[in-house]
Amino acid sequence: MSGTAPEPARRHLPRRLVQLYAGLTLYGVSSALLVVSGLGLEPWNVLHQGLAELSGLSIGVVSIIVGAAVLLLWIPLRQRPGLGTVSNVFVVGLAMDATLSLLPDAHGLLARVPLLVSGILLNGAATGLYIAAAFGPGPRDGLMTGLHRSTGRSIRLMRTLIEVAVVATGFALGGTVGLGTVAYALAIGPLAQFFLRLFTVPAPATGSVVAVGGPSEQAILQQ
Repeated sequence: MSGTAPEPARRHLPRRLVQLYAGLTLYGVSSALLVVSGLGLEPWNVLHQGLAELSGLSIGVVSIIVGAAVLLLWIPLRQRPGLGTVSNVFVVGLAMDATLSLLPDAHGLLARVPLLVSGILLNGAATGLYIAAAFGPGPRDGLMTGLHRSTGRSIRLMRTLIEVAVVATGFALGGTVGLGTVAYALAIGPLAQFFLRLFTVPAPATGSVVAVGGPSEQAILQQ
């Protein structure tokens, strides 16, 4: 098998790079919207927020540290990171902190609910963008698929166990769990699947696609 990328993938490289970094940046923005809403966070950000409360670091910096630590767990699982994997560690956390520095506090449900809904919708779009770019899964998603391969257990079970553990730990440390956490869990799979199809890069000669829902993508989207 050749080590070079297929011709359609090389031809669409500029678009894929734009999608990757736009998706990761918007993911950080969407996470910041959920933080400001105060109505509940994504599972991993519950942990990040709890650790931020404990350490005094910003939630974005904690996200970067945790992402790097999770990436180290790929080594015994024989996972191979891609450009998207390494970029995910840094870009999401930096974008989240930058957005939080610009957003005012939200008071009252009339302000907080729109932030929650916008955050979930934007997160779905961001997820579709960076997955469709096909530069490798994020460190947390790779941990899930690595455990699936090494244990033989289902992806759904690995995802559930990991996310229950991070939510419980984050909540115990002071992270925000609420309606938004449940709404996110219910909505993110269908939203990300929709946007993945929307942003998939077509191969012009055949009408096929460069980025399709392979094992890593399916793992991210399964709820």
